[in-house]
Amino acid sequence: MAKTAAKKPSKSTKREFARKTAVPAGRDRAGGGPVAAPRGKLERVKVPAPAAAPRPDSEGKYVYCIVRSEEPLSFGPLGLGQEPADVHTVHYRDIAAVVSNTPMVVQDPTRENVLAHQRVNETVMQKHTVIPMSFGTVFKTHDDIIELLRSAYDAFSDVLSKMKDKFEFGLKVLWDRDQIVREIEDEDEDIRRLKSEISSQKGSTYFARMQYGRLIDAALQSRSERYVAGIFNALRDVSVASRSNKPIGDRMIMNAAFLVARDKEQAFDSRVKEIGQQYEKLTFKYTGPWPPYNFVNIRLKLERAH
Repeated sequence: MAKTAAKKPSKSTKREFARKTAVPAGRDRAGGGPVAAPRGKLERVKVPAPAAAPRPDSEGKYVYCIVRSEEPLSFGPLGLGQEPADVHTVHYRDIAAVVSNTPMVVQDPTRENVLAHQRVNETVMQKHTVIPMSFGTVFKTHDDIIELLRSAYDAFSDVLSKMKDKFEFGLKVLWDRDQIVREIEDEDEDIRRLKSEISSQKGSTYFARMQYGRLIDAALQSRSERYVAGIFNALRDVSVASRSNKPIGDRMIMNAAFLVARDKEQAFDSRVKEIGQQYEKLTFKYTGPWPPYNFVNIRLKLERAH
């Protein structure tokens, strides 16, 4: 049994700025947070069993994404391959898979291959709402893809309707932890006094250091939550939904994705830049637009039919 899922490939960013900014007093608003968006449902799909194991030189169909279209579409030579493969569509009713021919081998996630996968999705999404497929999704035949579209038609159609004319933007926020700790020590009298006691004691300072560590951790958590809530609140009225992912490393305090309507893209872009100018002590990494990787949750369990 093989599984495919909509998953964002790792790669270099399309749009990024890193900006250091200060928080004016009173600008943070508590209670902010991600706004949930409806997601796709699970579908089970049966595909015909191959008559024999594929030869290394046989061709299959690489699937990049799903779109809504009744008319055949051609996107030119953009696909995977040393010579970029021609990208076209395979249809069932009013939905279609965007595909190219590919050898029936496991596609390695090299930089060139991942960028080709991404390039196709980015090209298609300029004029179409897309459901991105995970890297390396390959079917043996044209009929197998039609069976995929037929079996998962309701799920695909539902998600395409919900994601119509919407993009994803990524926003990561980082801080200099040591700088923030120094500020907390300067601002909090209890922490400042405890640090002074630790530095002046001649005997064991174990319990004092434990208490100091707990106070610092609590203060960092509280400050981080205020910053993140303020940023989510500031972006709420220019986005459809948002999702908070787990921060990576000690410096990152926010790792979020935002679903933005096509006609709100400029407003969202301007708002992010405004926020970046307000928060002097934070670094913003802003990327997009992307297909809605974080807002599509269709997992296809592909089973060979007997």
